[in-house]
Amino acid sequence: MRVHRELAGSLPEFTKAVVTIGTFDGVHQGHRKIIAQMKEEAAKIGGETVIITFHPHPRKIVSSVPGDVKLLTTLSEKIRLLEAAGVDHLVVVPFDHRFSNQTAEEYVKDFLYHYFKPHTVIIGYDHRFGKGREGDYQLLKTYGHTLGFEVKEISEQLVNEIVISSTRIRQAISANDTDTANRFLGYPYFFEGVVIEGNKLGRTIGFPTANLHISSEEKLIPGNGVYAVMVNVSSEVSSISYKGMMNIGLRPTVDGKKRVIEVNIFDFSEDIYGKILQVHVHHYLRGEVKFNGLEELKSQLQKDQLSAAAVLV
Repeated sequence: MRVHRELAGSLPEFTKAVVTIGTFDGVHQGHRKIIAQMKEEAAKIGGETVIITFHPHPRKIVSSVPGDVKLLTTLSEKIRLLEAAGVDHLVVVPFDHRFSNQTAEEYVKDFLYHYFKPHTVIIGYDHRFGKGREGDYQLLKTYGHTLGFEVKEISEQLVNEIVISSTRIRQAISANDTDTANRFLGYPYFFEGVVIEGNKLGRTIGFPTANLHISSEEKLIPGNGVYAVMVNVSSEVSSISYKGMMNIGLRPTVDGKKRVIEVNIFDFSEDIYGKILQVHVHHYLRGEVKFNGLEELKSQLQKDQLSAAAVLV
């Protein structure tokens, strides 16, 4: 997959471009149905699939409270997932207030047609574009007839599935419902973090943890609790996946004051400070509990480890 991050002067002449437009946050099951439809259409005409997405996320620009926007995938994660899905081209359009203020006519003529010369545009029946969301499917069809490209509609059912699952995935992850989130995603939800120094309390009770710092402020982090996870530990030459369990929360047993993310990697003893771990969240085990001392905590962690290992077979 070729990734294009600028419009002017850098885009190739696409071959019979089959284009769709969207945020594709999470690249979940609904998105993959659209990609499958694009690939099928492109195969019929000997064309290329082109996804147009935006960065930053449009809601971060148009929202009155942009800091509240949490995403399922960072841009780099989205790129990896779309590449794995077999898309030919991804165009990342810088989204700003100027872009958002284009009229519907400017959007079609000066952006979509000017830069992409599409053979086919695939959009949802309720897709809106241009300032004030004045452009719609019928308007795009009219311009398509004039400018010489086809417009094909994503069914109402599929559009509703996509909207529901995007919203539902975020809600599910925040509410510890990893089973629902992962079913909609088609893969275990994941995030990355850098291993930082902690208070090293875990190693004193036989459960050393890697404390993670999440660099992306917009990445959605699961709700507080204990989870069964797979952890990818990467080096310059390889990436190895380990079973583990993760705690997210305030650690009430030791009177924690801030929310932390700590991962206990099973059968692992390497020094990984400063390394980036990718954590795949497979199953929610339990909520955060305040125990009566470290021995009671240790006893529960032993049970959690067995529960996690049973899930991660």
